[in-house]
Amino acid sequence: MRQIRAFVFSLLVIASCAIVAGNFGPGASALAESSAAPASADDELSAGLKTFTSIYRLVEENAADKVNPDKAIYKGAVPGMLRTLDPHSSFFDPRDFQQLREDQRGSYYGVGMTIQPKDSRIVVVAPFTGSPAYKAGIRPGDVIIEVNDKRTDGMNTSEVADLLKGPKGTKVQVLIAREGVDKPITFNLIRGEIPRFSVQNAFWLKPGIAYIDVESFNENTSKELEDAMHKLGEANVKGLVFDLRDNPGGLLNEGVAVAGHFLRKGQTVVSHRGRSSPERPYTASNGSAARDYPIVVMVNRYSASAAEIVAGALQDHDRAWIFGDNTFGKGLVQTVFPLSENTGLALTTAKYYTPSGRLIQRDYTSGSFYEYYFNRKDGAQKDSTDVKMTDAGRAVYGGNGITPDEKFVVKYNKFQIELARRSAFRDFIPKYFSSHSTTLAKDWTPDNAMLNEFHDYAMKNNAQFTEAEWAENNDWIKTQLKREALITAVSLDESLRYAIETDPAVLKAMDSLPKAKALLLDNSKKQMVQLDKRARRD
Repeated sequence: MRQIRAFVFSLLVIASCAIVAGNFGPGASALAESSAAPASADDELSAGLKTFTSIYRLVEENAADKVNPDKAIYKGAVPGMLRTLDPHSSFFDPRDFQQLREDQRGSYYGVGMTIQPKDSRIVVVAPFTGSPAYKAGIRPGDVIIEVNDKRTDGMNTSEVADLLKGPKGTKVQVLIAREGVDKPITFNLIRGEIPRFSVQNAFWLKPGIAYIDVESFNENTSKELEDAMHKLGEANVKGLVFDLRDNPGGLLNEGVAVAGHFLRKGQTVVSHRGRSSPERPYTASNGSAARDYPIVVMVNRYSASAAEIVAGALQDHDRAWIFGDNTFGKGLVQTVFPLSENTGLALTTAKYYTPSGRLIQRDYTSGSFYEYYFNRKDGAQKDSTDVKMTDAGRAVYGGNGITPDEKFVVKYNKFQIELARRSAFRDFIPKYFSSHSTTLAKDWTPDNAMLNEFHDYAMKNNAQFTEAEWAENNDWIKTQLKREALITAVSLDESLRYAIETDPAVLKAMDSLPKAKALLLDNSKKQMVQLDKRARRD
């Protein structure tokens, strides 16, 4: 259910976070220096600014409602201008720029939990393991009524999140309404540093077969990967399932370092070039030929930017078997320029190309930006005009993200989609634990009594299904109930691990490791033949 639960979230993340795959620029002064233009262009700019000022003055004086200058400029005029360029150039107002910095740092100060709106209320999805919220006993399903005596009625998640964040060591009081508890519960929390690890999971699926996922590329990602490999014992790895699904990208240098870990030193990872940007290749600086275990890289349509750089590099060098769905196709380089008033500009300055020369970026000129983000059609066609060869001579295509070597998309039936759409499992668990102990045995699994309670809950909330569908999906229901129950009874981390171990896509990817091994052997043989030919010529 990973794809279904992440559906709305992933689209929003791609629309906002995928724009940070470029390097931080040298700053506003450098932007001004690179903007030199002929006098005629300066005259046109002056005339345009004069027209805009006149229009703004008319709006300010005559509009039915009072004009908010920040909203008009930050949310209107500047984004409107950038929208005429491409889907990823973007302006950050002070709040958005602060969020960008937090995402790239990989940490922030707060109480450590994810929240979401539900029925005009703000509800806890899950506290992060070890966070102040987790240690205090806040649970999934808890409703946040007040933060520091401020009612959350009418607030959105961003506004409530801002109240929960604050300087490290400061106090914050949270008033919670909980299922089965008559009176609100008061939690007095001390804000702490909340790390947002980009390498969330690293463990053995079975002896010799490791699993690692990378959720984004922030300032710490390559170090987290090195630490995870060291903790596992990389010498013991006989095969790796490397999960980049739902990864919206992030920092270019971190993507290069992650790809470089699996390549030979000096191999090209990616290059970029643009109208005023000369071609620049990025190579593996920390690679090693000794890392020769097979790799299956998992991707989907929400894998974007730096995630596509990694997948494309490993595919072009025949280092990994790419498994899943076509990636998003975000190959525009954004240079981030810090501006005054704590704002910033992410401006597209170049395009990304894989080592074989494939363009990663998907076409965005034939439709609206809405269609680009939200209405992408399945089964995207290969661009026959952008065909390249991998190191071993396999044909690969550009201009549409990274096409997997093996297509695999989990299909959910009508019953499963109905319950997921209603968030039935997430909403049921708080009700269940309101009358049951949250202590679960290590080998716990939902019993018939719990299944019957969930059945009655689903029926009461008008979920549409037949008894035959219920019986057919019995094992799937148990899996979803256990995933949600583990968040409350143990931790979010334990729930995520269980979800991975029971994910049909992960299990199928693990079965494809022999294909990755065959790819390595085939590439090695062809390299030996090439070396032999060169030796004979010499």
